[in-house]
Amino acid sequence: MTNEQLYIVIGAPMLFNALLIGVLVAYINSKFEGVNQRFDDMRDLWRAELRRVEEIIDARLKHLEERA
Repeated sequence: MTNEQLYIVIGAPMLFNALLIGVLVAYINSKFEGVNQRFDDMRDLWRAELRRVEEIIDARLKHLEERA
């Protein structure tokens, strides 16, 4: 067995594994991006709801202050 053959026998599986790990990492990152987008959407929804509640409470307090 020559050195070149040895390099191929050892190097080919290493390159294959590196390629598979790269694909796996890319897949996992894409899933996490989807989860992050969901959290961002939920945060925006909660901010909108809290802003609406704050406006309602402010209006009620203003009404009570005007009555007093």
